[in-house]
Amino acid sequence: MSFKDTLRLLTPQFLLERFRANKKKQTRKKIETELKSGKQISEVDLINQIKNLGIEPGDDVLVHCAFSKLGAVEGGPQTLVTALQNVIGEMGNLLMPSSPNASFQLEYVQNIDIFDVQNTPSRMGALSEVFRTSPNVERSAHPTEPICAWGKDATWYVGNHETDGTAYGKNSPFFKLTKKKGKILYIGVTLDNAGTSLHASEDAIPNFKYPVYVDKVFTVKVKNGDKTIDVETKVHNPGQSKMRQCDGLLPMFEKAGVAKQLKLGAAKTWVFDAEGMLSNLVVEYENGVTIYSPLG
Repeated sequence: MSFKDTLRLLTPQFLLERFRANKKKQTRKKIETELKSGKQISEVDLINQIKNLGIEPGDDVLVHCAFSKLGAVEGGPQTLVTALQNVIGEMGNLLMPSSPNASFQLEYVQNIDIFDVQNTPSRMGALSEVFRTSPNVERSAHPTEPICAWGKDATWYVGNHETDGTAYGKNSPFFKLTKKKGKILYIGVTLDNAGTSLHASEDAIPNFKYPVYVDKVFTVKVKNGDKTIDVETKVHNPGQSKMRQCDGLLPMFEKAGVAKQLKLGAAKTWVFDAEGMLSNLVVEYENGVTIYSPLG
């Protein structure tokens, strides 16, 4: 386990939250200064840079983003949404996580009354919430890890996500993206704080050796338009979740040619081949490699 992982594990949650809040405050001040000085990133700039990441017309792209890391973007998050849509075009599909929960899944399902697919806000950052409320965006009905999708296959991507019994099974957008040979962008974030796609391998591997989920199956009320249904789902085991060392997998992924690091605006950005990520994890599992044991 890296020093960073150990420090995060040992630091009380309230101190971590205070540190993150102060860091966000400093970032906002920096962006405000850049906006006032006229040092802004335009939509045209973003389109050109997205193309330089290797994103092409017709691509299916799942985006995780800490929007403030880009710097001062003219027009805010909507500008990035529009730029991404312009690059992939009408034959592509744009996806983003929109979880209503920013903490442990177990705590969330123990306290939630109902998840409203159409109205419950995303807790995954400014870009995610702007995308969720954009025209022609659909949202999956899984209560812990709903995904928003825009594009020609949006309905297929979000369909039946709530039926697997977990958030990461064969009907999840995470798994479907691998079948469509899609790409994943980590803009200003890394696997440590946005590694949801990694969990698809845990569901895909029979008898996965770590206790990823708590034993209890939870029933959550999900409102989707005029219909309310009961969704049964497993949730992650908080104790096991604290043992994750996701960024420890990055050298392996780079060596396998399924990931590369570039830049979008001022943000360090990882570009992943979704199918390659999953297949690499499944193969390397035989060598003891997981997000809890990245060196095997």
